[in-house]
Amino acid sequence: MRTLIILGHPRRDSLCGAMAEAYRQGAEQAGVETHLLSLGELDFDPHVREDSPELQPLEPDLERGRAWLAWAEHLVFVYPNWWGTMPALLKGFLDRLVMPGDAFRFYGPGATQWEGLWAGKTAQLITTMDTPPPVYRWLFKAPGTHAMRNATLGFCGVKPVRSLVVGPVRTSDDPQRREWIERARRAGFALGGGIKRPAARVIERASPWLKALRLQFYPMTWAAYTVGALTAGVSGLAWGPYLLGYLCLFCLEAATVFSNDYQDYPSDRINANHGPFTGGSRVLVDGELSFAKLRLGIGLALVGFFAAGGLALHTAGLPLAAAGWLLLALVLTLGYTSPPLKLSYRGLGEMDVAFTHSAMVLWVGYTLQGGEASDKLPWWLATPLFLAILPAILLAGAPDRDADSQAGKRTLAVRLGNRPLLMLAGLAVVVAALLAVLFEHGGGVVGELYAGLSVFVLPHAALCLGLLWFYYQRGTDRLKRINGLLIVTLHYMVWFVAVPFYHLL
Repeated sequence: MRTLIILGHPRRDSLCGAMAEAYRQGAEQAGVETHLLSLGELDFDPHVREDSPELQPLEPDLERGRAWLAWAEHLVFVYPNWWGTMPALLKGFLDRLVMPGDAFRFYGPGATQWEGLWAGKTAQLITTMDTPPPVYRWLFKAPGTHAMRNATLGFCGVKPVRSLVVGPVRTSDDPQRREWIERARRAGFALGGGIKRPAARVIERASPWLKALRLQFYPMTWAAYTVGALTAGVSGLAWGPYLLGYLCLFCLEAATVFSNDYQDYPSDRINANHGPFTGGSRVLVDGELSFAKLRLGIGLALVGFFAAGGLALHTAGLPLAAAGWLLLALVLTLGYTSPPLKLSYRGLGEMDVAFTHSAMVLWVGYTLQGGEASDKLPWWLATPLFLAILPAILLAGAPDRDADSQAGKRTLAVRLGNRPLLMLAGLAVVVAALLAVLFEHGGGVVGELYAGLSVFVLPHAALCLGLLWFYYQRGTDRLKRINGLLIVTLHYMVWFVAVPFYHLL
């Protein structure tokens, strides 16, 4: 591992200098190739005097520093914490050399996206300070460490970035300082086993898959499925079918989101308005997973679906209705983006998502617990839930509208335009709220399950309508960044499962 140790203290005969030298010795003892760059011994102007650092000619010492940064696989920054962050010398070094084309690049429409060109490099921060480290971390929130880890190195793609903080230096004695220097030596020696610990390697491999799963959408599926199961299981849940049934749905949802990323790549790669709820998981766009790996993920998730589904049906006594609903679930969820249906490309994707996350999962839970296919109760529960889900699904298409249109994806946002989309979302909010009031006061089992629902739904509906009116009045250009609006509308649907869930417990 090629390791560049950058001493950011202006003086080499300092505690930081001793720790940098100790780190180097430890690394070389472990067989690691190193180079120590002492910034206080370099001759360069730390100020960016041109419009951009890449326009300013580099001094010979900075040319050599630039070459060492390109050479290194592991970067070690050793510096004191002065007034919460790094010394001006180190800041100037970074200002001059962390440049577009070397450390990162901008790309995409309007150059609004970036790529870290130091991806694959790792880093270690060794920081001395007079502030007690716990105070710096918990009270002051470690501003200098976060700036280096996230805003500088993280922006350029460097990860992981480990941190070793020692202090307070001012009140320390010689034995304490020798112990800190020894800690630096041990940290350097540990490079012989690699910067990434075994657990970190596992996490690194798993992280793209967790990102691709988009787990923020799964709780709603579980909640609606559980309401359906509890509605049928009046004498208590049959836990075998219940757990296996949800595992089946989990695998199917995983296969679906993987498939969506795979099929929507042409749209996602040009989407400048992506966010936590729109634009896919970005694992393909960002190169975190390959197409081949994602195909494998789809295949394994479908194997899990069929295995868990078969076991669920077997333990439930092979109910024909449940088998039918699981088959329909397979067709409709994969058909959202996958051929031949490609419902989201035909203006039917929004209805598909609202249906699969309401009636479909309710019925799967209901029939796996012995509910009859001829019963009406699941439909009574599913109808207002369908309408409550619809606004968030409709609005999620607005930020993606331009990219989807260019990719030939005919979502309702593309077909209708943003203003009609806002009106349709508002209509769904109103009808869902009216049904909540109607069903709550309609008597019977439905009235019991919806008792108290309007207390939560009506204020939330008013909030949704107020925000929709705000965006309608202010112009549809604001619909490119609507995470707040999406959070509000996504939570609107929660009441339609939370209240029945409460009464069923």
